[in-house]
Amino acid sequence: MLFPVILSGGSGSRLWPISRSSLPKQLLPLTSERSLLQETLLRLEGLKDSGKPVIVCNQEQRFVVAQQLQEINIAAPTIMLEPAGRNTAPAVAAVALHLLNQEDDALMLVLPADHVIRDIAAYHAAIQKARRLAHDGYLVTFGIVPDAPETGYGYIQRGQPLEENSSDTVDETQISGLTGYKVERFVEKPDSATAQKYVQSRDFWWNSGMFLLSAKTYLEELERLHPEVVAACREAVQQAYHDLDFYRLAEKAFVTCPSISIDYAVMEKTVKAAVIPVNMGWSDLGSWSSLWEFHEKDEAGNVTQGEVILHETTNCYVHAERRLVAAVGVEDLVVVETADAVLVVHKDHTQDVKVVVERLKSQGRSEHETHRRVYRPWGSYEGMDRGERFQVKRITVNPGAKLSLQMHHHRSEHWVVVSGTAEVTIGDKVHLVAENESVYVPLGTSHRLHNPGRIPLHLIEVQSGPYLGEDDIVRAEDIYGRLQTG
Repeated sequence: MLFPVILSGGSGSRLWPISRSSLPKQLLPLTSERSLLQETLLRLEGLKDSGKPVIVCNQEQRFVVAQQLQEINIAAPTIMLEPAGRNTAPAVAAVALHLLNQEDDALMLVLPADHVIRDIAAYHAAIQKARRLAHDGYLVTFGIVPDAPETGYGYIQRGQPLEENSSDTVDETQISGLTGYKVERFVEKPDSATAQKYVQSRDFWWNSGMFLLSAKTYLEELERLHPEVVAACREAVQQAYHDLDFYRLAEKAFVTCPSISIDYAVMEKTVKAAVIPVNMGWSDLGSWSSLWEFHEKDEAGNVTQGEVILHETTNCYVHAERRLVAAVGVEDLVVVETADAVLVVHKDHTQDVKVVVERLKSQGRSEHETHRRVYRPWGSYEGMDRGERFQVKRITVNPGAKLSLQMHHHRSEHWVVVSGTAEVTIGDKVHLVAENESVYVPLGTSHRLHNPGRIPLHLIEVQSGPYLGEDDIVRAEDIYGRLQTG
């Protein structure tokens, strides 16, 4: 049986400030009304003999991932939580070990959660071809037929064809017929001149980072090449446990695993690597310029989202989230406005946005990590204003949801209900607070919010005290099984 394995642990730093580590690009609706993760799962519909998907993500994103799966009616998936990021080889090894406990001949369709594919028919045909090669003992990757000398991707050089009746040259008939080839070599991101030679030779394809692997064959090759990775992952799976709807790998074992990609660990060294070239309208949305290329443009080559006014402006991507953005007399720019940050970058330098993210980290700022709106399993909160000894938040509690029973050492809180009805616990008293009513929570007093209604509960929270950090939360009870914070 074929099991989709969706890798959803990346941070998407090149799409900052929209993408941040707590809510990265795969969880955002960048190409449609659904998130990239949701689109990745939905385009698998119709695949024959496929099992429940396994989604690999980190602890911070687990509740958002679970909610997004519920929104598209993905029933009974496995959401595997990595205690720490260790790149793709260990993540896939842990999934392989988990799946082999269920089925001896499990196949894994390993997919990043943040890619775009337009031609679903070609995509499904390539998967079916890869299944046959995987059953024959090959570790299969998908090569994207290049339409330009792209320097932002790695490349795969084809080797000998795997079909006896295939010729030694590649033509359009073979590409549409999905001929499989042995992999001659993987090549790092080239310079422009080298990329041009690769495209002209027609011997190279872009490395998509998507794979179809036999769980057993992958583990055999990984154990031969990097036994320490398999040993750590085997222990992490043996000691794994279920936490609500999540499957947690054992932290102590998993963090000892080296951080290494599938390409470096296995695919570049194994003699079992195979590649299927396919033209399926693929993009990894790896930068703002690639997002500009994806979207339809106006007559001046511009892409706009939100409230935007342009004059004498060409070939720009302008994204307005909260405010009106106007651009006059500019070209080839990316302008992205959010509640707490504005990015202006030339389209030729969008790969360098990650430098800004690294600088934010080194300065101890939070804009690389969270948005003003922060999602929680019960809903969300959004910072509205902050000053010395006070902070104002807008809180949304989903119908039926309940915050933890908690207290704070350093702050008191005032709650004003804007819409809906709140069931409020303060100390040993429980009462309802209706729209336009308010309640006070003294410092050091246990309290809890519950939305007993059928519509979202919206309220304004005013915090006051000498310290207002999120780590000043002491939980006594929590229906979501969270630890001290989170």
